[in-house]
Amino acid sequence: MSAPLTTSVDAPIVTRPLPARTFWARALRHRSFVLGGALSLLVLASALLSLVWTPWSPYEIDIASKLRPPSAAHWLGTDSFGRDIVSLLLAGARSTILVGIIAVSIGLTFGVCLGLVASAKRGWTEEIIMRFSDFTFAFPAVLSAIMLAAVVGPGMVTSIIAIGIFQIPTLTRLTRGSANAIWAREFVLAARASGKGKFRITIEHVLPNILSILIVQVTIQFALAILAEAALSYLGLGTQPPQPSWGRMLNDAQTLLFQSPMLAVYPGAAIAIAVLGLNLLGDGLRDLLDPRLARER
Repeated sequence: MSAPLTTSVDAPIVTRPLPARTFWARALRHRSFVLGGALSLLVLASALLSLVWTPWSPYEIDIASKLRPPSAAHWLGTDSFGRDIVSLLLAGARSTILVGIIAVSIGLTFGVCLGLVASAKRGWTEEIIMRFSDFTFAFPAVLSAIMLAAVVGPGMVTSIIAIGIFQIPTLTRLTRGSANAIWAREFVLAARASGKGKFRITIEHVLPNILSILIVQVTIQFALAILAEAALSYLGLGTQPPQPSWGRMLNDAQTLLFQSPMLAVYPGAAIAIAVLGLNLLGDGLRDLLDPRLARER
């Protein structure tokens, strides 16, 4: 007679990730993932390219060449200061990506930590953290940037801090809700019965099971950070001249909409491509990382 099957409580029971080959085989057939990844890589490649090369200096002003139409020398023309539009778009992508990465990193670090602590501790600790999140929701990125600009002045650092603070409550709530669902699972109850502490359970069991949800949410938060950075720069609270920014380009173009409307179309299209790419990438990752959707495809 064979011995009964037993399961070691010490072994964390997590959702097994798909093998790399299987994941990429499915990913390359997913239209949303492929299109979103291509658009996101295009924006990222533009930002990286601007570090080593631009057709013209994005800081060089040439009034004699202002508002020139597209030509062999200036592929998309020049703006009201004679600066090359392509160079401004490339350098603007660098500023946008930098602000987005740092701001989302701030929100992710504090939001995930607070959400995990709230889910593990419960009681008054959870209540205080969640009420803090509710309080933070009352200060959107624009309002936070206005208050910070009044104290330390406008700039890229101001926009990073304002957007980062705005990201925290969203990620805190998502982490706490997802972690609560994992804490109710049988394998977590078994781990607690075996004597594991809350910190160890959080690291070994809870966090690995909510990583896929966090990865998808980060792409969405990145898209929101790009929109927020453009809005703050447009209002003059974010990236300051002479540093190029897509939002600043829109601000400079608003007085020339009838004379040269394409000056507003180019940065607007760049923002739309970046946001669309990240949203499509997030939708694709959601489908690919969700085990239920993975089995259906």
